[in-house]
This record gives sequence, structure tokens and C-alpha cells, in this order.
Amino acid sequence: MDLPVVGDSDDDEMVSHGLAQMRSILEEAILETRSMPLENRPRLPRIPLSKRNRAVVRALNPMLVTYFEASRDLCETDSVLFGAAVAACRIIGAKLPMAGRATKQSSAIPTWRKRIEDRIAKVRALIRRLISFRSGNNRPRVVRTVRMAFAGTNISLSQPDITQKLTERIDDLKQKIASWGKRIRRFTERSRRFNQNRLFQSDQKRLYKSLERPEVCGAGPGPDQANTVAFWRGLWSEPVNHSEGPWTEVVASQCASITPMDPVIITPDDVAEAVRRAPNWKCPGLDGLHHYWLKGFMVCHAVLARQFQEALNQKSLPSLFTTGITHLVPKDQAQPSSQKFQPDITQKLTERIDDLKQKIAAWGKRIRRFSERSRRFNQNRLFQSDQKRLYKSLERPEVCGAGPGPDQADTVAFWRGLWSEPVNHSEGPWMEVVASQSASVTPMDPVTIRTEDVAEAVRRAPNWKCPGLDGLHHYWLKGFVVCHAVLARQFQEALDQIPPHHVSTHYI
Repeated sequence: MDLPVVGDSDDDEMVSHGLAQMRSILEEAILETRSMPLENRPRLPRIPLSKRNRAVVRALNPMLVTYFEASRDLCETDSVLFGAAVAACRIIGAKLPMAGRATKQSSAIPTWRKRIEDRIAKVRALIRRLISFRSGNNRPRVVRTVRMAFAGTNISLSQPDITQKLTERIDDLKQKIASWGKRIRRFTERSRRFNQNRLFQSDQKRLYKSLERPEVCGAGPGPDQANTVAFWRGLWSEPVNHSEGPWTEVVASQCASITPMDPVIITPDDVAEAVRRAPNWKCPGLDGLHHYWLKGFMVCHAVLARQFQEALNQKSLPSLFTTGITHLVPKDQAQPSSQKFQPDITQKLTERIDDLKQKIAAWGKRIRRFSERSRRFNQNRLFQSDQKRLYKSLERPEVCGAGPGPDQADTVAFWRGLWSEPVNHSEGPWMEVVASQSASVTPMDPVTIRTEDVAEAVRRAPNWKCPGLDGLHHYWLKGFVVCHAVLARQFQEALDQIPPHHVSTHYI
């Protein structure tokens, strides 16, 4: 349907006519889906993410406000959303399948195999005509087919050795059929190996299961529906009386002092954020509504937040959110029964758990591999810079700092006894000899620190490495260039004020 919802049109009458037509389509779709059972709803197709389609969804947004205001519960809201999605598909021109969604995928024959099988069927029909002509059937249709079979050759049907030519032609066609059959088997084997190799890389457990238990053809009769429902309802729907031992009272008394959780408040922003992170076309629920429509019809976020909050406060959910579809998979090719079918959801959950375990194991291996690679890299770099430190680290591995440290007062007292005690050096006669020899040495010229000296020293220093006790990196000394003159003057004053033979010791 061609509606003016994208282009910038100056004709207000045409635009209003298009919006009125969209409104009528929306109303009709909502009325259709309001009383329609979930299993009879059509399957919503995926629509291209084009500008025109997004414009259609945006144009339908304000039209839905009235319907959402009149919605009383989540079921009505879901019905309105599905009707709006159907209306959008009709306006866009997307094909909607008939009511009733199939729950089982059909195993389609590959195109190449169907093409070869059609070719084999045509050649077999031709062989039957040639054999019929060789047996004496001279009807015009048969004769015309035989002439077409020998078209492009110098063979005439009036030749005396036509029977031999027919036999040779039939043998040639049979050999072609045999070669095409071998081609089908060869291609099928190649496809099977390719799929097994790909499955071996992605899911080895599933591959081994397929090798141990081949796929069961679903063409045979299934189990009786009533017996199947009764069997699984007896497992799932029967109330269970749990044996509450004395430990439950102990746990209840221990949990009595726990502060209750604050009440959960669901806001429209929470709904919008949850919908934003969901994939567009993946895993629709029992209602068949994709996340794309929840993202596009943004006016529903406030209604959904309010109705979800009401359901949370009332501690009740409609059957729409608590009903699912159970797919039964036969275990073997024997006579089907209810006990020999298992729900597909259990198998899917088991496979998902195995996948997550494999991911955790892979991530653990990645951590160990990266740690080993980092250790080797650091050892190689340390071998080039400081071999002594490398050999020490190999002889004595690093000690984890998780244990309790030494007493701080004892540590300070120990090192202060080594560093802060005055030392009486033994001044022997050799010092007088050295002093007499150094008397003739010319004293060094006084050091003058200039602004250029500070700038040059700062320029060669790394930006973010080894800050001092003040935590100031060299980057800031490079950036604040106006401080160079002040630093040069203050360093000069500090140098002039230092007395000779002065040693300053700092303790941390």
C-alpha cells in the first residue's frame, strides 16, 4: 500500500487522507486480533529496517494512545500491540501467512538434489517410451518422443538396425541415471561430512549424540494426544508435598533478622531499557510478538510499566505469561508412546548448560594462557634489562600478599635502628694524605640553574612514570611551562642554602 508517510509533502489533504486510511486499517486489525486465540494468530514476518517502515511505525504511535488508555490488563495490551503490528505489516505490504503458526520446521530438499531427481524422472519416462517403441508400440506420441530422443543424430527410424540403436540409446540413458544417482550420493555424503565437521567445532556433544542416535523420521503416527497430555500433566501439574524437616525452622529463625528488600518500582524507563537490549526478531513468546514492535511502539512503555507493577503487587500473572508450547521428540523408531517422548525444553536446557560450562572452561584456559604468555614476556624483557633480578625471581617465586603483614611498630623500630643511629667513622692517617693531595684541586665553579635547564630536564622525563612522594607526574611540569622560571629560582636558592657535607634522610 502506497501511503504518504515518508516523503515531505506540501499537500496536507493527501497526508490527512493517508493518515485516515492508516487509522482505519489499524482499527480493523485490532478488532480482528482482540478476540482471536493465540494459536490462531498469523505469524508476523520480519520487515526490512528501512526509513519508510520506521516512518510507518512512528505514524502509528500516536494512534495507539487511545487504545492503551482503555486497556485494562496485560492481555488487552498484548492484543493491541499485535493488532498494531499486523496493521503495520499490511500498510508496508509485507505478506502475512494464514492463521495458525506451524510449530515444526519442514525438512526441505536441497535445490540441487531436486533438480537432479527431476532430471532422472524425465529420463526414466523417456526410457519407458523407447522400450515401448522397441516392443512395437507405434502410436504417434511414442514415435514423436523417439524422434526427439534421436534428434541431432543421423539415425532414422526406418533404418534396419533401429532396434540395436534403441538398445544402445537405452543403455546410455541408464548409465546417465546411474551417474546422477552416484552424484546425489556423493553430494549428500559431502554435505553430511561438512555439517559434521562444522558441528564438531561448535558443539561436539550434539555431534556425538547424532552419531549414536540418528534422526528419527517424523512421518509415522505420533502418540495419542490425550494420553500424552495426561502423562506429562501427571508429572508437572500434581501438587507435591515437601517434607519440611527441623532444618527449615532453623533457617527461618536465621532469616528473621534479615531486612526485607525495598519494594520494586517498575518505571517506563526500565521497560524501555529492557526492550532496548533485546534482539529485534529473536524468540517471540506464545503471542508471536517480536521485540521490534515493543521498541517501535514506544507509547506502550508507560502502560506496560503500570500493568507490570499491578501484576507484581497482586502477585498474579495472566495465562499469557505462564503458558508455553511443549515439543515432544521421539527417542527411537519403535512404536511411539507417551513415555518414549521427552519435552524438547529439557534437552534445550541441558544443551545450554553444557554450552555455558564449555564457555567457562574456555575462559579459564584463556586466563591461564594469557597469564603464561604475560609471564614469559616479562621474563624475556627482564632477561634483557636485569638478568640478576630475573634469576632471583626464578629461584624465589613471588609471595602472595594475602597473609597478615609484620607488626608496623617493630618494623619501624628495626629499620630506624639501622638508619638513624649516628655512626662514628674511624678517621685514619690516610685521610690526611688524601686531604693534602686534594688541596691543589681547583674548586668547581658555582652551579647556576636556569629556566632552560629545568625545561630540558622535564622534556626528557617520561610523562606518567615514577611520580615522587607528592604524586605529581612529569606531564604536568611539561604542560605548565610558566613554572619553569619559578622552579629554577627556588632550586637555586635551595642549592645555595645547603651547607657542605649535609646529608638529609627521610623516613616513610
